[in-house]
Amino acid sequence: MSLNVSDPAIADLYEDVREDKSETNWAFFDFAAGKPDRLKVSGSGTGGFEEFLAHLKSDVAGWGYVRLNLSNDEYSLRVKFILVPWCGESVGVMRRAKLGIQIADVKSILRSYHIEVPASQLSELDEKDIMTKLRKANGANYDRQLSNY
Repeated sequence: MSLNVSDPAIADLYEDVREDKSETNWAFFDFAAGKPDRLKVSGSGTGGFEEFLAHLKSDVAGWGYVRLNLSNDEYSLRVKFILVPWCGESVGVMRRAKLGIQIADVKSILRSYHIEVPASQLSELDEKDIMTKLRKANGANYDRQLSNY
């Protein structure tokens, strides 16, 4: 069963998070009430990663899209995006099973991101760990000190 992602609000919010001039830096998408095959906007905000985490609940499944700023110094600020497939611990077995299939439909809308960080507990979404993963995905790591020189 494919997931209906046709609500224009989904694409609009995705573009808003990606927009450099927008203050919106996260979005969360889950299922319309009584419609397990229809994606809807569940929340968004300007309060950064911590505000995004506060939106995640143990009985909810959905997908988060977050803009983060990554820099090695004040001159090298880069914007990075993460996709967070979220399946809270209290989500039922049938819903869990469908998420793996439905993510392809979600990725047809939320198509540009640097890393994917699946999680079912808030402890799996440590911002410091995510920033480390983003740096590794970047390639070169200029923060590391060279001990042989």
